[in-house]
Amino acid sequence: MNERVSRRSVLVAGTAALGVAGLAAATAAGVTPLGEALRAVGVTAGSPQVGFTRVERVFSAARGRMVDLVFLLPSKYPPAGLPMSLMLHGLHGSARSAAPSGLVKQLATDVGRKAVPAHGYVAVDGGDNYWHEVRAGDDPMAMLLEEVPRWLAARNLAGPRGLPFACAGVSMGGFGAMVYGRRRVERRQPPEAVAAISPALITSWPEMAKRHIFTGQTDWTSLDPLRHLTALRGVPTALWCGTEDSFITGVRRYIAATHPAIGYTATGKHSDTFFHSVVPSMVGFVGKHVPRAG
Repeated sequence: MNERVSRRSVLVAGTAALGVAGLAAATAAGVTPLGEALRAVGVTAGSPQVGFTRVERVFSAARGRMVDLVFLLPSKYPPAGLPMSLMLHGLHGSARSAAPSGLVKQLATDVGRKAVPAHGYVAVDGGDNYWHEVRAGDDPMAMLLEEVPRWLAARNLAGPRGLPFACAGVSMGGFGAMVYGRRRVERRQPPEAVAAISPALITSWPEMAKRHIFTGQTDWTSLDPLRHLTALRGVPTALWCGTEDSFITGVRRYIAATHPAIGYTATGKHSDTFFHSVVPSMVGFVGKHVPRAG
């Protein structure tokens, strides 16, 4: 296996956990009642988990570089074989910034109260290339399809094959999630679900050309979900987008043409404020499609 894993893994407690620790200190000092402190960070009776994030560095042969591998988990010690979904970052993002705010906390809360089966997310650095090979030797889609399953299986996640059961993403990551779903279908390994928050569905080549990502119009149209409307037929798909988002026209076209399981639009811009507002819906949607044991 052509893989190098750094000896040091960076362990990062979930942000909610840090909030609890700080409020616990305030409670001990007599500043804040414990019940009020816990409610302030969204922890209530019956939801003891606050989520956990783990970051590692691994070598991607597909990308020809070291990348961050970020695990977004419902608890610090997940069960063996925990089902995992991909979480793809947007343009100028990274694995560490892939998840919209509140995702880990929402995941832990929903799993803790058994609203969804236990599952997690994994994010990885994909670069600013719309999750396809722009430059020879840097192929993030090959990394997702070939390397991520090996990395997950080696860590006893996502079952013996390490195959993510779903893919989610934000902005460029939403575009990537839809392309990833298509590639899985082509391999006769369709994912259980695809979730795209404000996916970067641009409706004209001149507008896309400004991003200097694709080698030409043909390169773009070969991947553009709006030109491959049947690619995810049979795969439960969900889209969310703000009506003040620059991608709303493309998202509306996709929703009207494909009638996805969720096609949600509401007031909001292309910002984490809107992304955060739909996290509960996204976690619920992805959680609904977690494969059952056996």
